[in-house]
Amino acid sequence: MSPKTIEHMTWHHSHDMVDGDGEAYKHFNRVHSQFSVESRNVYLGLCIDRFNPFGLFVAPYSYWSVLLTVYNLSLGMCKRLDFMFLSTFIPDPNNPGRNIDVCLCPLIDELR
Repeated sequence: MSPKTIEHMTWHHSHDMVDGDGEAYKHFNRVHSQFSVESRNVYLGLCIDRFNPFGLFVAPYSYWSVLLTVYNLSLGMCKRLDFMFLSTFIPDPNNPGRNIDVCLCPLIDELR
């Protein structure tokens, strides 16, 4: 990570949230107070999205993309592609549903 980016990694810790986007951040800090003590800890958001690479009606097959987003940054920065990481593709003809935890195990192990 560049020194310029590192400056922004403590943005949420040093700024007060005034809009609704900061409520989840505040709630997480209340529930996990030991984690929130250190301003350099990295907050990651997990985003899952389904898409069909062959078009809507061509084939009954889809992929599920799993993205990680860095939530330490300001709202304008954390939504930039520079700070979103494609971590996993889940190929599946159906919704993984309850089995998604099996698909996410390698990612969770790597993050630990």
